[in-house]
Amino acid sequence: MKKLFILLSIVASFSVAGYSQNYQNYHFDVNGDGHVTAADITAIYDYLLGNVPIIDGHEYVDLGLPSGTLWATTNIGATNPEDYGDYFAWGETEPKESYNWTTYKWCKGSDYALTKYCTQTNYGYNGFYDGKSELDPEDDAAYVNWGPNWCMPSFNQIQELIDNCTSVWTTKNGVNGRLFTSNVNGAQLFFPAVGYRWYDGVPDAGTRGYYWTRMLRVNGPANVHVLRIDSSVDISFAGRSRGQCVRPVRVSQK
Repeated sequence: MKKLFILLSIVASFSVAGYSQNYQNYHFDVNGDGHVTAADITAIYDYLLGNVPIIDGHEYVDLGLPSGTLWATTNIGATNPEDYGDYFAWGETEPKESYNWTTYKWCKGSDYALTKYCTQTNYGYNGFYDGKSELDPEDDAAYVNWGPNWCMPSFNQIQELIDNCTSVWTTKNGVNGRLFTSNVNGAQLFFPAVGYRWYDGVPDAGTRGYYWTRMLRVNGPANVHVLRIDSSVDISFAGRSRGQCVRPVRVSQK
């Protein structure tokens, strides 16, 4: 009954707002375009029915996590949850043909010649050091490709996902991966076993998955913290020049 009252109130507000560009009360502007339109009413209606909501054209799931973080249901470049999508070197925002240190944007051909995101001088090109351990927005593949409501997850957001969900190795539409089920509200999130890209190959595809965080491994800045999935799940680290998939998160709602 309460949900019906909310829906009727929204419809009433919508009928007053119409399509007027001068209407200033955007309380129900779900898609953030500055207007209350039929698209917003549809999104709210889906929410009331318990359907997966959408932000900026991308579906997400609310796992009831303590931080309020919302997880996208697909990887960047993917259409369905089981699709692999695109691969990115860490700190790069476009996929490419070959992944290695000679093609990596933020170095001079070697993991001991970094030109950005370097926390130790012995890893920097000619002793370069900037102390940066987290991606700037302009180097975040989620932010650049999906918009400012999205970013790559932090170390803490990955740990929160692991701590607040039960996960099992399974198959979805013929694709191996790991299914996370929230211990809070029972919502689910699937990660396909995407492997990773190195040169032009895809090692571990179908048997293991690696997903970037936006956080550098401070005591070894040639590596980055990653979510690793196979028969178990944990936070590991990987060389930042290789290609890995990105599962965006929505900026915390709390």
